[in-house]
Amino acid sequence: MVVNLSTDGGRCRAEVAKVYCRTVFDGLSDWWNDVELWVLQLPFAAQFALVMAVLLPLCVVAAWAIDRAVDYASARFGTSRDERPLGSRAGPDTDS
Repeated sequence: MVVNLSTDGGRCRAEVAKVYCRTVFDGLSDWWNDVELWVLQLPFAAQFALVMAVLLPLCVVAAWAIDRAVDYASARFGTSRDERPLGSRAGPDTDS
């Protein structure tokens, strides 16, 4: 038996992708809810230790990434050669 999907093929694939995404997101949502409930049932000291063990490294990595991005941007779009750095007391025409 030969099935011709030429007129409906695109719509079929879109529906399959939609169902797949919904299934994946539902599974991810269920997993996250389970983790949330598990953390809520822990004593406060364990919650604090777990949050610090997870958030502290994430914050350090985020701060490092922001620092690198700002360094790159300031090197790329840095000051002109004529511009005097802020806080310098010597002017361009002063011999010092």
